[in-house]
This record gives sequence, C-alpha cells and structure tokens, in this order.
Amino acid sequence: MSQAEDISQPEGSSRTSVISSTAVPTSDNARQRRKIAELEEKLQMLESGHAVKQRETNYFMSQGRAIRRIIALFDSVEDMICENDRRCELEGASDDDNVTLASFDTSQDCLQSGYVILNSTFPWFHSKASDMEHSEYMHMLKRLRQGADSARGDDTSKLKTLVPDWVNREWRPDPPVDPEDKYCRGFAHDMCGKLLCPTELDWNDPIVRAGIRDREDGHVVTEMSWPVFLYAGYTADQNNLEEGLFKSKLLVQAYKAIFTSPSSAKDVSGDGDGANIIENNRRAKRDPSGKKVKTHLRFALSSVTSWRSIDGDFDYSQFWYNIVDFFEHPPGRIARRNVDRLLTWWTRKVFGTSHRAELSEAAMGKMSVNTLAMQRARLDDAQFDSE
Repeated sequence: MSQAEDISQPEGSSRTSVISSTAVPTSDNARQRRKIAELEEKLQMLESGHAVKQRETNYFMSQGRAIRRIIALFDSVEDMICENDRRCELEGASDDDNVTLASFDTSQDCLQSGYVILNSTFPWFHSKASDMEHSEYMHMLKRLRQGADSARGDDTSKLKTLVPDWVNREWRPDPPVDPEDKYCRGFAHDMCGKLLCPTELDWNDPIVRAGIRDREDGHVVTEMSWPVFLYAGYTADQNNLEEGLFKSKLLVQAYKAIFTSPSSAKDVSGDGDGANIIENNRRAKRDPSGKKVKTHLRFALSSVTSWRSIDGDFDYSQFWYNIVDFFEHPPGRIARRNVDRLLTWWTRKVFGTSHRAELSEAAMGKMSVNTLAMQRARLDDAQFDSE
C-alpha cells in the first residue's frame, strides 16, 4: 500500500506541474474585463430579444383593438378560425355527407363572415399564423384578444359619460341623467326608458311604463324589438318600420365619439367634415354603418353597470346579430337598395360630401395659387422682353 502511494504521488505532482507550466501568466484585471464584456454581450442579446418581443406584443394588442370595432363585437378570433377550418374540411367531403350551404345556421354564417373581414382587415394574419410555432401562435391570439377587449372597454366607458350629457342637453329631463350612476338609468329613468322602449309600445302610457318595469306579459323587452333610440326623430311608423331606422341623432353622435373624436360628436346637424375624418380616422371608413355603436349605445342607456351579453330578458349578442342581418342579408332587391341608400346617408353624415369634382376650369383658374403662378410667369416674360 505504502509503495503504491509512494509511486502515485510523484505522478500526480508531475501532472500538476505540467499543467501549470503551460499557462501563460496574464493580468487579473484583464481577465475580469473580458468576463465582464462577455456577460454584457449576452445581456445585450437578451435585452434585444426582449425588446423585439415587446414590440411584437404591442403591435398585436394595437391591431386587436380593431376586432371589436369593425369585425365582430362578441365572437372570438378562435371561433372564427375554427368555423373557417370546419368549412374547409367540409368542402372536401363527399356528396354522401349531404353538406350544403343550408346546413349553416345564422351564428355560423356570422362567424365565417367575421373571418373574411378579419383577413381583409389584417392582410398579414393568415401568412403569419401559418408560419408561427404553436406557442407563438397562441401568444398572438392572446394579445389580439387583449387588445380587442381593451378597446371595447374604452368605448363603453367613453359613452357612459357622454350619453348622459347628450340626453340632458337634448331633452333636459327632471331629474337629469347622472353621468356617474348607471343604476338610475334604464327603465327606472323616464327619459332613458323612453329611448329604450320598443317601438311597438307607447312609453307615454302609464300602464305600458308600469308593465315594462314589472316585466309583465306583453311588456317584456327583448332583443326582438327595435328600440326607439334607433329611429330618426325617435318615432317609428308601425306601417313602415324601415323608415328612419338607424338614423337617430344619438347614433351619429355615438359613432363620431368612438370613431372620430368626442368633440366631433357635438354638432351632427349637417354633413360631416370629410377632410378631417377621412385623413385622421381611416378606421371609421371600414364600418360606415356603425353596427357595433348601436349595441354600445343601448348599453350606455341601460342600468347595467358592467359589460355583459345578457341584460335581464335582453340578449345583446342576438341584438348584434339582428343588426348585422339587417345590413348584410336583405331579403330582396328593394331591401338591398334601401340598405345601400342608408349606407350612403351614413357616409355623407360622417364623412361629408366633396364638391371638388364639381369645380369648373374657370373657377380653378381664378384661385389664388393659379393666379399667383400666372403673375410670376408674366413678370419673368416682361423681364426677358426688356433685355
């Protein structure tokens, strides 16, 4: 044992001496500086990657704000994608499966329509979703959803304080609508109740008012009734319910407050200022009918304090589908023509009408820019002739 130990010790010590002899002595400070530089480089790479990730996250959230405004008020992006995938699979099905367009219900058609608008609004969506890893794809959907819900929250909060001001200025109710307390709105408040009242009922009748408030049979308010606030002049012709529908002053004010600016909603008596709105609020052009605004305005007039899809007997989701169906699925040519005229009315009301194309060449020639150009040319000609 002792001999083995005596033999191994010199070998170990010899190996150590060889290793130490190959190391070239350097400055401790130099080695530390190199280590610090290496760590700083790694930290910079990590921070750079984090910054790129953060910019991407902010981009998806900002883009997602458009979803609840111009694509779908209730449907999720995931549901739209699933519906489109389902239809792609059905297209490859055999005739024995008896799959026809009639197999799709209204909600499925709305989902598919939403998916088409989604890809039209976000041209990058399909290619980016196809190229991403699943974890990155789910992250993108999460951020889009956050942006969408944030925008809806901002819009409802904005109208919560603006609508009472508009109602108080227009009708001067007593008591006035409280901009802070939503519990006092809805059918509990006479003016809000009149605006929310179904067109087939007369709010001025005390029996009707009591029946609506007590939710009696024949007076239950659901999404299957068009409320008064949707109509021009806040009255409806029971023999022609399409006349004046979606033309109320409150609707135009709510649309402008959300899509342009709260200040632009103060005066809606004439046509809109096309130059200002088209240049600075391009997203407004994507939804000229303001389908989502009608739902938000109903919520602002109600006594519901937080966003939800069901308010007592009233289903906001189905109300949204009813509005979408009115604009996108007219039953015939006359109905389609009326919808087109209504959209034209909204375009003029929000964007205004340009008269530039109506200007004659004579009128254009008298304008100061052209006049100054001709005066400068004459001065140059006169100087040339004098020389």
